[in-house]
Amino acid sequence: MDGNGRWATARNLPRTAGHKKGADSLRTIMNACRDLGVTHLTVYAFSSENWRRSDAEISDLMQLLQHYLQQELQTLHENKIRLRFIGDTEMLSPEIQKQLAEAEQLTTRNNAFHFTIALSYGARQEITRAVQKLIAQGTAAADITEETISAALDTAGLPEPDLLIRTGGEERLSNFLLWQSAYTELYFTKTLWPDFGKKEFVAALENFAGRERRYGTAE
Repeated sequence: MDGNGRWATARNLPRTAGHKKGADSLRTIMNACRDLGVTHLTVYAFSSENWRRSDAEISDLMQLLQHYLQQELQTLHENKIRLRFIGDTEMLSPEIQKQLAEAEQLTTRNNAFHFTIALSYGARQEITRAVQKLIAQGTAAADITEETISAALDTAGLPEPDLLIRTGGEERLSNFLLWQSAYTELYFTKTLWPDFGKKEFVAALENFAGRERRYGTAE
């Protein structure tokens, strides 16, 4: 969800205003997913590299996260939405970790829609943690396979993404779901995330629907 800061700067607003408007866009896209039959949505909310931002901006982002959960959690639960968090969440404050755990626990039996939020997430770090987990469990080198690594990732139990959308004009993955996106279709748009609404989302889905997916097979 790229472009919150640039959206705010272009309007002579603090970056926090961009993040708040971005939260509104997220709500819009979640509703659009449900209207259009999309059952799984994973969003890149805070990367492992985002810890390099100013303390003030990080504090604002964490407060926005807490506010979002406090305001939306009950609604998510009532709509049978399963909420999960992936990433190195131990980097977050104990208060936020507790809030995340309670949100996951409350929605754990929901299955109408699966909403996953990547926090303090980096794909390289995730793969490293997965391999370390297998080694700690005593898994022999010969027994480490694509399947065992997939099962040890933060996303275990989730389907691999069909479509990855990046807003804001950048055309790179930026350390997001590298393992899971081996055959994911990529869609890049210059639209900044706060301006990305249902119309733009439908355009991405229509573009995806027109592609032929061969998964590495010959033409």
